[in-house]
Formats: sequence, C-alpha cells, structure tokens
Amino acid sequence: MPHSFGYRARTRHMFKRGFKEHGPVKMSTYLINYRIGDIVDIKANAAQQKGMPHKYYHGRTGIVYNVTPHAVGVIVYKVVGNRYMEKRVNLRVEHVRHSKCRQEFIDRVKSNHEKGVAAKEKGERINLRRVPALPREARTISVTDNAPQTMRPVRYETYI
Repeated sequence: MPHSFGYRARTRHMFKRGFKEHGPVKMSTYLINYRIGDIVDIKANAAQQKGMPHKYYHGRTGIVYNVTPHAVGVIVYKVVGNRYMEKRVNLRVEHVRHSKCRQEFIDRVKSNHEKGVAAKEKGERINLRRVPALPREARTISVTDNAPQTMRPVRYETYI
C-alpha cells in the first residue's frame, strides 16, 4: 500500500514515456498552433515537469479558453459530489494535443457540402440525413440439405 499522498503519488505508469519516445520534447510540439475554442486532449509529458497537470486531468478532454506564449488555458469539467464543476487548468503545450474526437464530424460536414454542391449543379434535392442501422432481415433455415451438427468440447491435452 502506498503511503505518500503527494502531487504525483501513484503516477509511476501514468506519466511514463512511451516505447522509443524517451528523451527531450520534439520541436514539432512547440510549432502547433492552438486557438481559443479548440478541443484538446491532456496527456502529461514526463520530460517536461513545468506546467504539468495534476494526475486527475491526465487523459481528459477540454476546450482551450486562453493562449499564452508557452501555455494554454483549458476548461475541463470535473465531477464533484452531485455536480459538474468547470475547472480552468493552465498547461504548457507539451502536455496537450489536438483531439481527434471531432474529426468524423468535420469529415461529414465536408462530404455533405460536396454532395450538396454536386446536387445543386444537377438541379436535384438530396437527403443528407444519417440513417440508423436497420435490423437484419428475417430468413428461414432449411434442414433438408443442412443436417444439424453436434458440437462438444475437445479434451485438453499437453504435449511435452
């Protein structure tokens, strides 16, 4: 049982760097532009201890509300008791990355726009609504040419 209750207690595996990702932070991390309203994922980078988030926020997704030269302010919702509290966390850019949670939506908006433009050129109306997956159609199985098979488990044997 651990007895420490510090800021980084119980983060041995949480904050570790990935396989072949050790060493200093790559320069491309600093060249990413963040704008207010961007959705970002918070993932602490152990190579940079400054501006590191608390372990609670590791793996959370939030919205950028402030951008400074070295850091970004992120709004994250935290469950406290029976309510959601809006927490404003300031993190260095090494500990955030753009979230891919909206990528499917953005791709769908672009494809719908292209479909709409193509339909307008042809002069026809197009339905862009998504159709939910329908139930599978019913079918009847005949046993005339399909004899039932009896299945039973095979005994486990070890060969040494």
